Amino acid sequence: MTIRTCIFDAYGTLFDVAAAARSAAAEPGSEALAAVWPVVAENWRRKQLEYSWLRAVMGVHCDFWQVTEDGLDWAMEASHLADPDLRARLLALYWELAAYPEVPQMLAALKARGMQTAILSNGSLAMLDGAVRSAGIGALLDDVLSVESVGVFKPHARVYALVTERFACRPDEVVFVSSNGWDAAGAAGFGFRTVWVNRAGLPPDRLPATPQHQLSNLSQLPDLIVS
Repeated sequence: MTIRTCIFDAYGTLFDVAAAARSAAAEPGSEALAAVWPVVAENWRRKQLEYSWLRAVMGVHCDFWQVTEDGLDWAMEASHLADPDLRARLLALYWELAAYPEVPQMLAALKARGMQTAILSNGSLAMLDGAVRSAGIGALLDDVLSVESVGVFKPHARVYALVTERFACRPDEVVFVSSNGWDAAGAAGFGFRTVWVNRAGLPPDRLPATPQHQLSNLSQLPDLIVS
């Protein structure tokens, strides 16, 4: 079956979620953060995801910006960083996350081969718009889909169904790409053909479904999914 639609997770897949902490740590006056920024970035991302899952289970949805703020607050307190100005700077930088270096060329290659491309993310549309504009990849995407339209975070099936509704296709006509193993597994369980971008070389999650393919970055994706 010919695949014509390629859907991407945003944070950690197209956009480098560690970029905010790394950039802030390199700025003058950020010596305290510079000493611990990798830990802050890791804890921030982990808590952001954990809070989204827990809210989904509890049925208490909120904007993804809220869990982003809450995750940062936990990460800063865990590293003994009590600096309101630093908090504000980190949050501001999150709206300007850099795309991974291979992303523009990869998307351009997919578009050149006739693929429809879109983002499906936990992020709010405002957050995603900021990241897409900052990375300069808007012209390479057909749409940006947010969980806000269904009011529950991934990996709920209603989120993945946004893709089949938007593109009027069956799940097996879609390739879904994510750097989150649990997200790729959730998408595989929904019926998408899935690619896990395993940048960190982690073992696969023990979940009911598993991604069909695994890559270390996105540069090889066009050749993998477009014949």
